[in-house]
Amino acid sequence: MTFAQALLEALESLNGNKMRSGLTVLGIVIGVAAVIAMLAVGNGAQASITGSISSIGTNLLFVFRGSPEGQGGPGGSGRSGNNIKPLTLSDANAIADPFAAPSVEKVAATLESNALLTFAGENTTASISGVSPEYFEVRNIQLAEGEFINAEHLLGRMSVVVLGPEAAITLFGHADGVVGETIRIEGQPFRVIGVLVARGGGAFGSEDNSSYIPFTTAQSRLIRRGARDQVDVIYVQAISAEAVPQAQEEISNIIRQRHRTPVGLDDFTVFTQADFLSIFESITGVLTIFLGGIAGISLLVGGIGIMNIMLVSVTERTREIGLRKALGARKKDILLQFLTESSLLSLLGGIIGIMFGWLIAYIVGQVAIASGTNFVPIVGSDAIILSTSFSAIIGLFFGIYPASRAANLEPVEALRYE
Repeated sequence: MTFAQALLEALESLNGNKMRSGLTVLGIVIGVAAVIAMLAVGNGAQASITGSISSIGTNLLFVFRGSPEGQGGPGGSGRSGNNIKPLTLSDANAIADPFAAPSVEKVAATLESNALLTFAGENTTASISGVSPEYFEVRNIQLAEGEFINAEHLLGRMSVVVLGPEAAITLFGHADGVVGETIRIEGQPFRVIGVLVARGGGAFGSEDNSSYIPFTTAQSRLIRRGARDQVDVIYVQAISAEAVPQAQEEISNIIRQRHRTPVGLDDFTVFTQADFLSIFESITGVLTIFLGGIAGISLLVGGIGIMNIMLVSVTERTREIGLRKALGARKKDILLQFLTESSLLSLLGGIIGIMFGWLIAYIVGQVAIASGTNFVPIVGSDAIILSTSFSAIIGLFFGIYPASRAANLEPVEALRYE
């Protein structure tokens, strides 16, 4: 028996049991569609997160208090939390010294917390940052309207605020035409002087649900810390993306000298954009594999369905198999016939599953766009190849036992079967 003959007989057999064949194919369709859709969601999430981080700038560094291993806790660098010195404005000024750190372009120290914002009965809890004028340049933040916080606001400890678009929409119902309005932050009045361009999610959550006030105002009225000039984060802009490693080394040496910490026992952490990208890519990579694995279980279930149907088919066609063997059909001909049927079921399910998987990913993308989320599922060729290859392998694997069982039937016993 040639492969073409086996294929024609397989089509005739499947066509004779349309309902049963359709239900069997459905298991593979669901499995392949689930794998493609889940991998597309995972790839889209990874692209969205890394894109948001990259949009901040490739030459940005972040300095935090605490060691990289557990932020200076008992399981981290081994130093007691009481021995960890806080970051200060003096540290930021030392980093900004062009002689001490020639690879550094700009420095911006911040105080960061959450606060309740209210306006005319509306309220929202948003992140609040005490910043200097350099902050907006370092973070590459763009204004939709109004102005940034400037030196005059800083010196006068003025009650002014720049809002993220999400915070503005929550309070006012719209993000435009709100400059000049007065809101309350933790009960204190602040005049809105600007609204930012929407940026979406960032390394530390949504940057749109945010508010920015002068550093001196935050320091004296809203965000108080233990030390007088203590800061939460120091943002550093290197002179170029290529200079980031050198800037990281210069920053570490400066703070190490100021805090008098030996190498390996740092009480601070310097992160780069590459570090954040690596962390988030690892997280989303694991998430994508997890989602694909969960969806792959559907393929396994579909394969078991193929085996069950093929076993039923073997039982129903026992007399036919005996007659074929009595007329001269070889063992390998029977084996080829049933393997072709199981592979054909798997192939049809894989093709239809690809189309459904792409459709699900498209619908998810449209829902995300409609809800204002910067997220687009990505259907990669790797997902298509992986799912279809896996479905084909499953069709062959789960078809081997029924095919072998049919091929090993004795012609006399098969002909006697009722």
